[in-house]
Amino acid sequence: MANSWWEIQILCEPDLEETIFWRLGNFGCRGTVSETKDNRRWVKAYLPQIQAELLDLSALSLQLRQDALSMELSPPQVQWHLIDEEDWSSSWKQYWKPQEIGDRFLINPAWLPIPENSDRLIIRLDPGVAFGTGAHATTQLCLESLEMRLGGGQTSFVGEQTANNDVVIADIGCGSGILSIGALLLGAKKIYAVDTDPITIKATNENRELNQIAPEKLVVEQGSVETVSNLVQEVDGIVCNILADVIMDLIPGMSKIVKPTTWAIFSGILLEQSNAVSDVLEKHGWKVATLWKRQQWCCLNVRRS
Repeated sequence: MANSWWEIQILCEPDLEETIFWRLGNFGCRGTVSETKDNRRWVKAYLPQIQAELLDLSALSLQLRQDALSMELSPPQVQWHLIDEEDWSSSWKQYWKPQEIGDRFLINPAWLPIPENSDRLIIRLDPGVAFGTGAHATTQLCLESLEMRLGGGQTSFVGEQTANNDVVIADIGCGSGILSIGALLLGAKKIYAVDTDPITIKATNENRELNQIAPEKLVVEQGSVETVSNLVQEVDGIVCNILADVIMDLIPGMSKIVKPTTWAIFSGILLEQSNAVSDVLEKHGWKVATLWKRQQWCCLNVRRS
């Protein structure tokens, strides 16, 4: 891990915030927080120094200005500076507070006490440098979709009944492990969580321990769809919150781990990309049951056609 990190600070209009999160994610930032400041949004993001040169940061700033102009918003104020690793690991945490998501979840930072008398399902989380704090719209949409899919054995999106204690799920691109942990708290039997980034594998394992989940219930391995197919013959559900281009590349390989009743939740997709993703899904035996959107992001809840 790098000894120094770039801290990127962006002051913007609220309507530009989601676009900024998307740009920062594509840029490779590992840990992003935001807060309100004088009716504007103040976004902070962190990136290992070795991953970006000054010219890269200047190009990012130009992209954000162009995004704002195309949306007829005032250009954001962008600045950056280097901080030590110890400073990075603690600086963003002061802005992250417990957050309720959907009707049932509460995301609680691991360094804060668990709220008393809460009737919500509490996910204790320390994402480290992995994606998935619950603050991003795509993560929220996935958790809410899991809640609808697994919420107490109720009728799901497509009119099917779910028996949660038998549900086996693949979490492709698990990040911090937030979706895997959420699914288990909702009653899923077992999760196979994979990611190509060894840093996120470490984060998922640490969050599994934080939430006192047995290793045999949450199996974590470095890899992708092929890795899951080597671990299990078929799954009941798939969750995948990455980016549209990556999802479209992964869809053909998912045929190895599905059965006629398998469902899936895909997010990390911009609204303008949803038709392209849907076309690829349909070509490979999936049908979009519902599309949920938040700001410019969407989540596709699909089943086998």
